[in-house]
Amino acid sequence: MDLTGRHYTWFQNSECEYFPCHDDVADFNCLFCYCPLYRMKDCGGGYVMRNGIKDCSFCLLPHNGAEGYAYVLAKLREANAFEKEGD
Repeated sequence: MDLTGRHYTWFQNSECEYFPCHDDVADFNCLFCYCPLYRMKDCGGGYVMRNGIKDCSFCLLPHNGAEGYAYVLAKLREANAFEKEGD
């Protein structure tokens, strides 16, 4: 999926009091500050379970530039998370 020039796929809030919340990455994407894949068991990200809670502290999957945007949308489509027109 070519997302070149698609400005809606990426933004960075370097003035956020939690920035950088994971690693200091030049193309860190803040668009999915709260990951829409969090509730998926098979999200594809690197998480660990701590006391029954999913800890995604070391996962950069949704924050990986425009590629993260494409991945999140593909996973949501795969899970039929979007309503179809006319429903």
